[in-house]
Amino acid sequence: MATTVLDGLDEVRAAVGRHLGHSEWLEITQERVDLFADATGGDQRGSVAPGYLTVSLSNLFLPQIVEVRGVSMGVNYGTGTIRFPVPVPVGSRLRGGAELVEVEEIAGGVQTLMRITIEVEGRDEPACVIDSISRWIA
Repeated sequence: MATTVLDGLDEVRAAVGRHLGHSEWLEITQERVDLFADATGGDQRGSVAPGYLTVSLSNLFLPQIVEVRGVSMGVNYGTGTIRFPVPVPVGSRLRGGAELVEVEEIAGGVQTLMRITIEVEGRDEPACVIDSISRWIA
């Protein structure tokens, strides 16, 4: 179940500037890195997880953090800035956190910018920071 439930567009609008919570921790195993390399056709096997694996985990973490109810549809509209401040060694544990940074009115709903910060357990700097853009239609 999500850490935060926003029921309807008014609650989405009211949550601007709010930290929405954190996902569960996930261990980055060598098997996970190898499976990602196999799935993407890349030669990314090694002792450090590739950045694109870290980004892709946001799709696993975000539903654990926030759920928007009372809308007819939610669409992943894309991303803005993506940064990779520190590498992710195999054996690290990661989790995502999210903050609702901005809500913009669009025809039939709202567009949100959520900043997803993927943390490495025991590190001060995050592994990845993603400005995720979604559209929520009433």
